[in-house]
Amino acid sequence: MLTALEKAEILVEALPYIKKFSGKTIVIKYGGHAMINSRLKQAVMTDLVLMKYVGINPVVVHGGGPAITGMLQKLGIESRFVNGLRVTDASTMEVVEMVLGKLNKEIVALLNRLGGRGVGLSGKDANLIIAAKKLGKDRQDMGFVGQVAQVNPQLIETVVKEGYIPVIAPVGSGPAGESYNINADTVAGAVATALQADKLIILTDVEGILADRSDQTSLLSTIKVEEIPALIERGIIQGGMIPKVECCVNAIKGGVTTTHILDGRVPHAILLEVFTDKGIGTMVVGDK
Repeated sequence: MLTALEKAEILVEALPYIKKFSGKTIVIKYGGHAMINSRLKQAVMTDLVLMKYVGINPVVVHGGGPAITGMLQKLGIESRFVNGLRVTDASTMEVVEMVLGKLNKEIVALLNRLGGRGVGLSGKDANLIIAAKKLGKDRQDMGFVGQVAQVNPQLIETVVKEGYIPVIAPVGSGPAGESYNINADTVAGAVATALQADKLIILTDVEGILADRSDQTSLLSTIKVEEIPALIERGIIQGGMIPKVECCVNAIKGGVTTTHILDGRVPHAILLEVFTDKGIGTMVVGDK
């Protein structure tokens, strides 16, 4: 157990960061194990509520891939993936929207229960996210898989200004009002850019980027955008980490100050990154 003095020292360490980030926007991509484990769910939502109370504006973008796959299995609909993207026909898109809507309201309800004021949004609300059709490799038709064409941040800004925590499901509207399923990392990066957020935090199921994947102590705490191509070529950044890093790079180039890839399996990972001297995970920064 921490002594009273140790607790005071933790608060003193957090003070300059509270001052630094007060009034700033931090976009959090919420996904992975932190969406499944009840203890981690509560820890993440508590972090967000605390941030709001000390004057920081958290904006949440959530995924839902495992839950979508599970529901499709229950309905007897086969999931097909091409290069990591779920082929999304009309019936699959209906399930995607249903599951993401359910998850969205569960997140909002937990925020509210913990003393926050969450508001659930879809990218279709007030044309928040305008989507375009995304083709697979070799221009394969992926159905209703989308990419972000435009983010209109006014709705988010209004919700934040009124003291609420926006929780955004990664569904966008196409030119004819059709729904598109969009990768949540991509949406989080685009939202962070549109809001000119101070930070983009991506919660994952790994420690961050490791120089040696067999050595848990080889975490790269900071990498620069200019270093990333070489890290990919050497295989240090590979697989599912590549699109997450690319999302960070695009956000940095779009004006977001810093981006972070954190291990969402660590309770209160967000607070450890935002309010402590050492931080955790890997920070991706610009070249300057």
